[in-house]
Amino acid sequence: MEEAAWATAGATRKSLFHFTRLANVPAIVGLDRLVSSSRLDPHRIGERRTQATVVPYAGHNVVLNAHLRIPDSMLDPSATQEQFRAALDAHVFFWPTRRDCRSMLTTYEKREPSERFAVLEFDAYALMAARPDAIRLSKYDSGSAPRFPRHCGYKKSSAMFLPLRRFRRETSSLVPVKASEIREVLVVDEVPDIRERLIAVYLDQPGDAPQAWAKLWRPLAELRGGERTAAI
Repeated sequence: MEEAAWATAGATRKSLFHFTRLANVPAIVGLDRLVSSSRLDPHRIGERRTQATVVPYAGHNVVLNAHLRIPDSMLDPSATQEQFRAALDAHVFFWPTRRDCRSMLTTYEKREPSERFAVLEFDAYALMAARPDAIRLSKYDSGSAPRFPRHCGYKKSSAMFLPLRRFRRETSSLVPVKASEIREVLVVDEVPDIRERLIAVYLDQPGDAPQAWAKLWRPLAELRGGERTAAI
């Protein structure tokens, strides 16, 4: 891995946060990896999930989130809806700040008040150094459906996902050119051996944490807005 690329991309980013459902925790622990939606459900690549969907994978059940409905006007002319959904599903997603992760948690808790969620915090350098060629950086929340699409100054396509090694070498307005512009960090296909890189696991109750993660448990309330509010 090029030290300069990560030193610049992650100058103030010591952690990466992965948002998931509590129901997925047993599978994540059992597999010791995070797996992209296209790997988990390869027979429906490009199809839109209109609701959360349970799929079997390697002896586990995993819940995949629904795709938001992205207006056609938000897509680059080079990309179809199916192509862009396939691009999204080919990656595992991370937030580089607590603030963005908190925003997603708040959104989902309002959208699905009966559901329970989990957040995994990783050592950013260790995670990215393990598979540097699989790392992508995004300047925008790529899977979002903007409320006012006509006011957006960009179009969605797979060109949004900048390979780490091209960070600060590509100066397109579509991709981040400095660390503060990185909104998402993505990993192609999967993130293996996650236990080696986990810093903390945020769950509502200590009993929600599997034995393998017991010492990593932190209260999910910590991310809901109380004790640690500064972005890192």
